[in-house]
Amino acid sequence: MSPASDPKSLQADLDLALRLAEHASEVILPKFRRCAVEIKPDGTEVTAADRSAEEVIRDVLGRERPGDGVLGEEFPERVAAEGISRQWIVDPIDGTAAFALGLPTFGTLIALMEGGEPVVGVIHLPAMGETTYAAIGLGCWWRPSPGEPAERVRVAPPTPLGEAYASTTNPRSSDIVSRPGQVRYRLGTLIRSAGKFRFVGDCVQFALVCRGRLHVAFDSMMAPWDIAALVPCIEEAGGVASALDGSRPGIVFSRSVLSSCDPELHREVLRVLTPDETDPE
Repeated sequence: MSPASDPKSLQADLDLALRLAEHASEVILPKFRRCAVEIKPDGTEVTAADRSAEEVIRDVLGRERPGDGVLGEEFPERVAAEGISRQWIVDPIDGTAAFALGLPTFGTLIALMEGGEPVVGVIHLPAMGETTYAAIGLGCWWRPSPGEPAERVRVAPPTPLGEAYASTTNPRSSDIVSRPGQVRYRLGTLIRSAGKFRFVGDCVQFALVCRGRLHVAFDSMMAPWDIAALVPCIEEAGGVASALDGSRPGIVFSRSVLSSCDPELHREVLRVLTPDETDPE
């Protein structure tokens, strides 16, 4: 039996992922609304809290899973030992823009990949105190605050697009805002087609899909550390996850994610978002 199919091994890894998120939270919260913001060469925000939290995560993994690989947003990749196909993918603060503005809608993402597939995922929201987490075959769970019992969660029942509540982070790479070379997803059409639409953003919106509060959430410009933790949570909650081209294999490295509460809605959202070949660049 491989580790990915061993429930005891997966539970141990999930427990570790939850502890990693808690350790990160202990570093992040004292700096919340008290931290200077820098702009990285790619134009994204970074703070001392991002770096300190990832250092703590890496230190713990170095002690408890020394042979596993580690890929994170702020520091170089640590390659797994020979013969080990496990890699932790971490984003200490997903939604640094929100963190920098003093908004509580940021999260810590912890994932474990095994054999190229995400098998453990944790979406922890330090400022809100809540955590959504999952491991393959063990379901998706939501803990509303530290110390409270977790409850198993599922996505909303099948819902037509005209009644669906949809969300994204921002209008980048769309028919509203785009740069040369970016796909112009038809966000404007989706906004008009959905029952309700909000720019909830970042990992919070995907956690809300897992809990049945949103029917659709997507982002068009993502990195592996933005994606990996989301996928087990969405799928273990009974939802559908794919890249925005509709593909599922290799989703962690696809640079986009669409999550929906049911397959039919998922297909409809893909149809609405996908640009026509005749759309101008």
